[in-house]
Parts: sequence; C-alpha cells; structure tokens
Amino acid sequence: MEPNTSNGGRTFSRRWVLGAGATTLLTTGLTACGSSDSTGDSGTVTAFVYGDDATKVQVKAVTRFNASAAAKKAKGKIKLEKVPGTDYPAKLRTAMGSPNAPDVFFNWGGGSIKAYQEANQLVDLTDTIKSDPVLSGGFLPSVLAAGALKGKNYGIPMRGMQPVILFYNKTVFAAHKLQPPTTWAGLLDINKKLKAAGITPFALGGADIWPELMWLEYLVDRIGGPSVFDKIKNGDASGWGDPAVLKAAETVKQLIDDGAFGKGFSSVSYVNGGAPAVFAKGKAAMHLMGSWEYSTQLGKFPDFAKSNLGWFAFPKYEGGAGDIRNVVGNPTNYWSVNARTGNKDAAIAFLRDCASEAYAKDLVANGDIPTTSNAEKLLDSSPNPEFAKFQYQMVQQAPAFTLSWDQAVDPDVSTPMLTEINKLFVGKSSPAEFVAALKGLK
Repeated sequence: MEPNTSNGGRTFSRRWVLGAGATTLLTTGLTACGSSDSTGDSGTVTAFVYGDDATKVQVKAVTRFNASAAAKKAKGKIKLEKVPGTDYPAKLRTAMGSPNAPDVFFNWGGGSIKAYQEANQLVDLTDTIKSDPVLSGGFLPSVLAAGALKGKNYGIPMRGMQPVILFYNKTVFAAHKLQPPTTWAGLLDINKKLKAAGITPFALGGADIWPELMWLEYLVDRIGGPSVFDKIKNGDASGWGDPAVLKAAETVKQLIDDGAFGKGFSSVSYVNGGAPAVFAKGKAAMHLMGSWEYSTQLGKFPDFAKSNLGWFAFPKYEGGAGDIRNVVGNPTNYWSVNARTGNKDAAIAFLRDCASEAYAKDLVANGDIPTTSNAEKLLDSSPNPEFAKFQYQMVQQAPAFTLSWDQAVDPDVSTPMLTEINKLFVGKSSPAEFVAALKGLK
C-alpha cells in the first residue's frame, strides 16, 4: 500500500517503494544470479531483494552471516542480488520460471507468493519454524501468521511493520474537548460535533483509491472478524458475500453521505501531499493511514508532527465480531525459500539471522519498527520512541494482523477490486452492487 506504485496491478508499500523507480545507485545482473540448481555450486545461496534504501540492512545481514559459524556449518554463503524496485515483481516472475531462479527471495506474502506456492516452488517452513526456538519464538505471532497461506508458513519476516492507524490533530481535539473514541458510536458522535464546528472529520486521498481501501479493511474486520477476509485471501470469492462485507460497504456509504470525508475527497491525493496537508492544517481532524504518516508529516509539516500529531486504534464496532486489538495494513516483508535450492540448510540458517538483535538494531537505525519479539527494548533509539512503541505494542498485542487486501489477493484481482472500491466511494455503485461485483471476481 502507498504510494500507489503498481506493477502489473500490484500495489506496494510506501516504505519499500519510495524512490526505487528513480534510483541509479542500484544495479543487478539477473544473468548471473542463478540458484544452486543452475550454477552447480551448492555452497552459494542467491537471495533476491527489493532494491531500495532499506537494503543496507540486508547487506549487513549477508556480511554478518557469511562470516559466521552457522555459514561454515551449513557449508554455504549468501550472494545478495538487488533488483530495482519498479522491476522487482516482473524480474522475480521471469527468474522463477527459469534455470536462474533465486534460492531465497523478498516478497509481500499473500497474493504475491500464491502462484509460486501453487506451483510447488516454495519450501513449506511450518515445521521448520515450529521445531526451531529461534524462529518460533523470534517474531510477533500475528506477523508470522499474516504471511501464511492456508495456515502454512512460507515466509520469515525480514523488514519493519506498517500497521494502519487512526491519526488525529491534538489541537483540533483539544479545542473542541474531544477524546479519541474507542467505539464506533463514539466516533460518529465526534463526527457530528466536528461538522457542527465546520471541520471535516477525516482527510481522505480518494484520488489514489488505496486510502479508501483502508476503511473497508478495518470495517470488515471489526464487523465480521479476520476470518471473513481470510476466506477471500485463500481464494474463495464467495467470501465477498459474507454479511460483514455488505455491512461495511453500507457503513462507508453512511460516512460519505454524512460528510465524514467532506466534499471533493475523490480529487484529493495522498501521493502529492494533498490529504496530509488538509490534516496538518486543521481542515480535517483525523486521518486513517499507514504508520508512514508520521514520517510524511515530519517531512512536510515538522512542527505539526512533533507537537500536534496523535494516534489511536480503530474503534470497536458495537455488536461486531472483530477485536479492537486486531490490526490491518502491511505486516512486513518476508524471505521465502525456493524448493529447488541446492542448500536448504544454508538458506534456513540465513533466515534465522532475521530474528537476531543485531538485525533488529539495524532496522531501528533505519527508522523501521522490527517485528521480532524482543525489539521493544531497542525502540528508545528510534526517531520517535513514543510512536514506535505504540506501533510495536499494537502489533504485539494483536490477535490478528490482516494483510492489505491489494497485496493479499491474486494480482489479477487487485486492480478490479480497487476499481469497485472507488465506484462505491464516488457513488457509482450501491453497497449491494459493490458486493455483487466483488463476488464475480475470479
């Protein structure tokens, strides 16, 4: 999710896309990046990584591992191949269908690996994780589970977390004697008071569509629980017919009709800074956005970010099945292992480094929030310790972390799904028509 940088209908996380398309610093030669299948050298394990500014963490991990006793014991070393971000999905698909496939590769979990899993190209890591205390106890359970398919693990967390959070303008809330709501009824009451004061309740970059998706993700979870989207994620389109999806769509329509997003939100963009500016300048009191909103505001409106930016969990929906502790968004990115690797022991040993304190420290130094189980003590050194600990505890305590729908579904479903979401928000389809259209997606 955000910015809406897509390739072949896929939408990718802001943190892992920013600047990747324009950079000239990253180079890669796919002809030389064969797996141990093609090279015949079972000592070399090739790892494809999404080439962006965060790759420095993986570079250090490779250097550390290659000099370790674990590498010596496994009789293997890692060769890291940086693939420019805008090319990554296509390059990976091409490589995975060739003799030059990587042994280990970066991915987003969910729909991004479903085709490889169905083609039996991935190592099922479920039993490996269960039998290894470092892997089974090294990561937050909700994050490990979020990268799974049909209850089986095919990935190990390897970057930071990006939960979707409700941000609020502290100055606006204080001026109108408001407190962050914990229930949907409380949120609607706040909306009513804000509108009476001439303030739009929520900023929304509707021109990009994916900010609209966040509302449906949370509402479906709060109304029906995480099992509703789990069914859809695992390929059962009938899941769109769950009553929670219709109720969520009806709730969105009510918000729009009540003016919760103001007028003209469909022409406001997040990517060009429109929605963040509306929020920071007090024209809107709240903003549902990924955790990168903090860094966005720090870059564009530093005084607001440091003094007036607050945050809280998405409220509980009265009578709904979803736990208020549940989270949606981008849990993290994952390493997966090619079933054809010639040195599975070295690949697994390398993955274990992601659970290390050294790896977590490198993520924190890069401004990320690690998904390791012991990372909280490291967050005092992050740019904003208070916000970092809020995020970490939010994910640590989450019974479920739902992967962003546009990353979780099959790539060929993502684009038409986003189109239908936009039609709902701009009034071109009713909630019932929205559900019917989604049920027809295959």
